Amino acid sequence: AGIVLWDGGNNDFSFVRPDLNIVMTDALRPGQALHYHPGEAVLRSADIAVIAKTDTARLADIEAVEAEIREANPQAPIVRAASPVTVDDPAAIRGARVLVVEDGPTITHGGAPCGAGYIAAKANRAAEIVDPRESAPPELLDVYRRFPHIGPVLPDMGYGKSELAALRSAIENASADVVLVGAPLDLKTLLKLDRPVVRARYEYADAGKPALTELVADFLVKRGL
Repeated sequence: AGIVLWDGGNNDFSFVRPDLNIVMTDALRPGQALHYHPGEAVLRSADIAVIAKTDTARLADIEAVEAEIREANPQAPIVRAASPVTVDDPAAIRGARVLVVEDGPTITHGGAPCGAGYIAAKANRAAEIVDPRESAPPELLDVYRRFPHIGPVLPDMGYGKSELAALRSAIENASADVVLVGAPLDLKTLLKLDRPVVRARYEYADAGKPALTELVADFLVKRGL
């Protein structure tokens, strides 16, 4: 292979020294860039720093994240990026009672009150976003107590059989017409759910200059690739 693409996932770093290290930050979570490991170390080693979700964040929060990047890594060019949310079946959401399931780590210790699923439910005019606390078993209610910042969404806590059972119970007992999943897992297959499931996903789009596509193209040209 002429090029190896390494997706660190979560906030991990690659196990080999990269020639081009692209690091993503979150405009909806200002104040976190310098307070998590290995996220801070990853940011300090970035060749390019991307601020995602600028299309849904406040300008003050975008500027706060940009200041954090400048403090940690003054040399890295900063790319402002949009994170448009796409859904498999928008018509299934419109006018429906929707239970939103989000990525567990993002919503719990990641500090985000919601994610792509909630944004998709609002954008596609769900009649109601069902509060999962009404159907959550004790195991999940304890999660809400430990992380009181969580919004009206269900974190996909499923690290073992008991947690998967609790997650399935919360979904099956919710008074919702549709389950809108903003987590990367295929919960319909994993949990064998018998009600409609719609997937929501973040996409990527450049939202200013410099553009990530241009910076990557320049790097490839310089390397003769």
